[in-house]
Amino acid sequence: MMQKKKPKKKVAFSIRNKILVLLSVSTLPFLLVSVYLLVTIARYNRTYNDIVDHLTIANNYNISFKEEMDESLYKIVVGYVSIDTISQDETLKNPYTMIRSLRSSCTELKKVTEDYESRLWLDSLLRNTDTLEKRVTDILENVHEGNQYDTNISELDNNIYIMTELIQDDIQYYIYYQTNNMETVTNVMNAQVRAFIILLSVLLCVLGVAVAVAAFLVTSGILRPLWQLYDATGEIAEGNFAVRTNAKTSDEVAVLSQGFNDMAGKMQELVDKVRDDEQKMRKADLRLLQEQINPHFLYNTLDTIVWLIECNEADQAVDMVVTLSDFFRIVLSKGKEFISIRMEEQHIRSYLQIQGARYSDIMDYHIAIDRSLYGYQIPKLTLQPIVENALYHGIKYKRSPGTITVTGEMLEGNIYFTICDDGAGMDEAELNQLREDISKPCKETDRGFGLANVNERIRMYFGAEYGLTIDSAPGKGTKVTVMIPATLENHELLSEGGGQSGAET
Repeated sequence: MMQKKKPKKKVAFSIRNKILVLLSVSTLPFLLVSVYLLVTIARYNRTYNDIVDHLTIANNYNISFKEEMDESLYKIVVGYVSIDTISQDETLKNPYTMIRSLRSSCTELKKVTEDYESRLWLDSLLRNTDTLEKRVTDILENVHEGNQYDTNISELDNNIYIMTELIQDDIQYYIYYQTNNMETVTNVMNAQVRAFIILLSVLLCVLGVAVAVAAFLVTSGILRPLWQLYDATGEIAEGNFAVRTNAKTSDEVAVLSQGFNDMAGKMQELVDKVRDDEQKMRKADLRLLQEQINPHFLYNTLDTIVWLIECNEADQAVDMVVTLSDFFRIVLSKGKEFISIRMEEQHIRSYLQIQGARYSDIMDYHIAIDRSLYGYQIPKLTLQPIVENALYHGIKYKRSPGTITVTGEMLEGNIYFTICDDGAGMDEAELNQLREDISKPCKETDRGFGLANVNERIRMYFGAEYGLTIDSAPGKGTKVTVMIPATLENHELLSEGGGQSGAET
C-alpha cells in the first residue's frame, strides 16, 4: 500500500521573517522594544501560570496513583473485592477508572505542554499507561478464570508494581522538567525586564551595536544548525545511522533537522530489519539442519529390534523400542530449541544404550554429569552429535574395545562438558583441519558437519567466546570440550525433578 505523503510542517518563525524583524528593529527601535516588553511579560506570565497548572495536575497523580493502583489490584487478586464490587469500598478505586483518568489528563497536558523534555516524559507515561492497562486486563482475566493466584501475584510483582513505579517516575521527571522550565521562564522574564530598562537608557548610543549583535545572532542561529547538519551528514555517509541533530530553532532549519532525524531513523530501522531478517533466516536454516536425523541410525536400530524379536528376545526388543521412543521424544521436545541438561543427559544416555546393543563388544561408556547442573538449560542436540562422532570416528576406527566418557561441571559461572574417547585419535594435521572446519558455518564445511553445527549454534545463541575446543593425539583418543553460560531453566523445567544417577557404566 502506498504510503501517504506527510503534510508539510508549518514553520513557526521562518528565516525570511527573522531578516524582516532585524530590519524592523533597526528602523523602529522604540516601538518594537515597547511592544516586545509587553508581549514578553504577557507570554511569560501565561506560560508561568500554565506550568503551575500542569504541576498541580501532575502532583495529584504523583502523590496517589501508584499507592491506590497497587492496593486496589492487590485486594482484587487476594479476593478481598472484585472488579464489580470495588466501587463499594470507599478506600479503593476501579483500576480502569484510574487509568482512564490518568490517560485523559496526560493527553490534555501533552496538548498544552511546549517543553520538549516534558513532552518526551508524557509520551513515555502514556505508553506505560497503555502497557499497565494490558497487564491489568491480564490479571482480571486470570481472576475470572480462577486458580491463577500464584500467576497473578507474580504479575503484580514483575509487571504491575514495576509499571506503576515507572509511571510514577515519568510523572516525577515531568514535574522536574516543568520545574526547570518554570525557573527558566522566571530567569528569562527577569532578564528581559532588566534588559528593557537598560535598553531604554542607552538605546540611541548602542543602536548600532544592537543591530550588529542581532544580525550576528540571526546568522549564527541559521548557520550553526546547518553546520550540525553538515557534520551529521558526514556521519551518515560513514555508516553511523544513530547520529541525530538537535536544532533549537523554530525555522526551516529546524524542519530540515527533524526531517534529517526521521530519515536517519528510517535508515536505521531498515538496516536493523535486514539484519534481523538475515538472522531469522540463519536460525531457520540451522534449526532445519538441527532436526535432521541420520537415517542409517534409525534403520540400524530397527534392524536390531527385528533381530531381537526373531531371536525371541522380546524383553530386550521392548526396552530398545522404549529407549528409541525416549530418544526421539527429546529430539522433538515440542519444538523447543532449549532443554534442561537433565533431558540432554537422558538423550545421550538413550543414544548410547541403543548403540550399545550393536557395539557391545567394542564400546563402553561412562556418564558423570554433576546433578546440580540438571536445572540449567542447553541448546537441544548439543552433546549427542559429539558422542556420535566419538563412536564412529574414534572407537570404531580403533578396531578394539574403547570407552566414551561424558562429564559436566560448572566453573566461574560457565558450564563445561567434556566428551572423551580412547579411540584412534588424530595427528596434528588432521586436528588442525578439523578445528578449522568447525570454525566455519556448517554449510561451508565438508567434514565435521555435526561438530560445526553444534559449534555454530552455541556461538549464535551465546557469543563467540563459547563453543567447542578439540584436543587429540594419535592412538590416545580425542577430547571435545563444550563451554556454555550457566543459564537456569524456567520454573516449569526446574520442577521436573533430578532424574537418574549422574554416572553409569
